[in-house]
Amino acid sequence: MTASAAQQVQEWLEERAHEMTVLLERLVAVDSENPPGRALGRCAQILRQAMDDLGLSPEIIEIPGAPAELEEPCIVRGTAGEGDKLLYFHGHFDVVPAQDGQQFTAVRRDGKIIGRGTADMKGGIVSMLYGAAAAKELGLLGEGRIVVHLVCDEETGSVAGAGYLRDAGLIDPSAVAMVTGEPSSGSIWNAARGAVSLRVDIQGREAHVGQASRGVNAFQHMLHVARPVERYAAEMAERHTAFPMDPTDAPGTMLVVGGRSGGGSNFNVVPGSAYFTVDGRYNPEEDLDGEVKRLTALIDEAAGEVGAEVSVQVTQLQPSASTEDGHPAAAALARVVSEVEGGEARFEMCAGILEIRWYAQLGIPAFGYGPGRLDVSHGPSEYVEEAAMRRAAAVYARYAGEML
Repeated sequence: MTASAAQQVQEWLEERAHEMTVLLERLVAVDSENPPGRALGRCAQILRQAMDDLGLSPEIIEIPGAPAELEEPCIVRGTAGEGDKLLYFHGHFDVVPAQDGQQFTAVRRDGKIIGRGTADMKGGIVSMLYGAAAAKELGLLGEGRIVVHLVCDEETGSVAGAGYLRDAGLIDPSAVAMVTGEPSSGSIWNAARGAVSLRVDIQGREAHVGQASRGVNAFQHMLHVARPVERYAAEMAERHTAFPMDPTDAPGTMLVVGGRSGGGSNFNVVPGSAYFTVDGRYNPEEDLDGEVKRLTALIDEAAGEVGAEVSVQVTQLQPSASTEDGHPAAAALARVVSEVEGGEARFEMCAGILEIRWYAQLGIPAFGYGPGRLDVSHGPSEYVEEAAMRRAAAVYARYAGEML
């Protein structure tokens, strides 16, 4: 891209800086917390109107068979340009639950917008929409087009949203690339971990405390069953990835044992049931199916040692994803990021899972790059910098010009 074209992109975005801020404030005000998945339809309507105002030809796609707890589950899809060559921008408008209801009132302070979802990833959505609109209005799309997908359930696994896009054939495998505006803290995420989540249920037999010997204590059995899982988690943490990562992130596969747990009916009754969860983020080098079998075998063996009745449910099994940093689509993105940010672009693996996996499974080069910071996402003081939003939007617009 010529220097004059790059300058045009910057000027176009600077003229709309206030618009971008106002849109983000409106999006933050919608408490699209997931779980439980509330206000999704209301948030989608705001996005549809914003995309219409920007000339992005929006439509709302209903999701058949989505979980009942999601309120008006849908996908917002928009398009810039009409050519055959295709670039995807992808994001999600659900957010994790807030620590305080005040987080749904955006606060502007010291060049930042503070509030739930500003970093993860409503700020990234605003950047993608304005980046797509800039590319269209400034004639950067050539014979190509951008398709924007905004889904409603990333925070609970994304099977209903992005999974529906893939299963319904709404993701074209011939696309030149995909970018999601997740809070990558200035890095390009060209890889992400896979996910395995389990729920382990233990059955016992209730009995009055005065006749406790007649009962079967499911809680005690749960403690016994959980111990080898904790040892497994410690072992996996020592199995490091070869992918570059943020130096502050642990390079081993990460598991949380007992993120949720419970059981029993009262303090004076032998607990007749108990459960705990296991949630893992597995490095790309690991065989997820093999690790599920290994975990299940450890649980079954421990249950057999005490005669416990145990069932294991796999609640999430999502693959890792990666694109080589030497791929032409990666090199083009790195070049644009370097020019906009004024420093060498860094490729890293995301410590968690990303929706790049839905596109990478189809052979599409897929990346995470957004204006937010991962270390403040989900926290009580979540924020995004206004200038970072404009820089990210410039990256998206110029990347479209490079690729299309």
